[in-house]
Amino acid sequence: MVYTRKDVSTLTSAERRRFVTAMLEVKRRGEYDEFVRRHIDYYVSDGDGGLRTAHMAPSFLPWHRCFLLDLEQALQRVDPGVSVPYWDWTRDRTRTSAPWTKDLLGGDGRSSDRQVMTGPFAYAQGKWRIKEGVTDGDFLMREFGRPRKPIQLPTRAELKAALEDPVYDTAPYDSTTTRGFRNRLEGWGHGTGNATWENHNRVHRWVGGHMLGGASVNDPAFWLHHAFVDLQWTRWQRKHKGARYLPERPPGSRDSQYRRIVARHEKMPPWGVTPASMEDHSHIYRYA
Repeated sequence: MVYTRKDVSTLTSAERRRFVTAMLEVKRRGEYDEFVRRHIDYYVSDGDGGLRTAHMAPSFLPWHRCFLLDLEQALQRVDPGVSVPYWDWTRDRTRTSAPWTKDLLGGDGRSSDRQVMTGPFAYAQGKWRIKEGVTDGDFLMREFGRPRKPIQLPTRAELKAALEDPVYDTAPYDSTTTRGFRNRLEGWGHGTGNATWENHNRVHRWVGGHMLGGASVNDPAFWLHHAFVDLQWTRWQRKHKGARYLPERPPGSRDSQYRRIVARHEKMPPWGVTPASMEDHSHIYRYA
């Protein structure tokens, strides 16, 4: 049966409670930390050798679609009626709006150490201890807006600019790519200040704390953010009928991206599925 991912601001109190309960149970079972480890393992940058799939590559979108589906399946093993809601950061832009309420994700970290003190994922609640990370510390951290060097969430106009690009991705298919929907959405910018990080990337930096870097999955906000990013891929496909994932074919042996990115019909680790097979999700879920 096809299920629905809803805007987090529209969830009822019961739906919020069920989502939180399922997340905490996946954490208690030890499954959640496996998701954190996987994201750390696949957080490969341009400067590293070998294959890139999760970031700085065309497969950014299908990789995270698979990742979201895995988490959703784990949640549904706890409660079949739960799905991942999405956070529209072009609209819900304040520190107290959804999803930062006490009955959902909790709020900002305190100024002294960025520790999240409110909500069900606060360390004091005893159910959300950080076990897998790139820094020390057992508690979840956030730093909304990066007060010492302020940064703003992306605007509707900035997201629209990415959606307007009719080409999925272009050479060299990495963080330096200046054209194509994928990097305009992923957000490896080339300016200064806020322009250094665009759309997806800037949201990670606005939330701050654990949302920075490969261990960002430690913050449950990761999933709501990526559900909204996933929705943008769907919207882009609707806007540009017939547009497909690129590259269609693997780069040649003389290309700098040879064996470093996944072409449309190549298998994408760790699932062994192709980006082409992930282009249509209508048989699995839909967006409200």
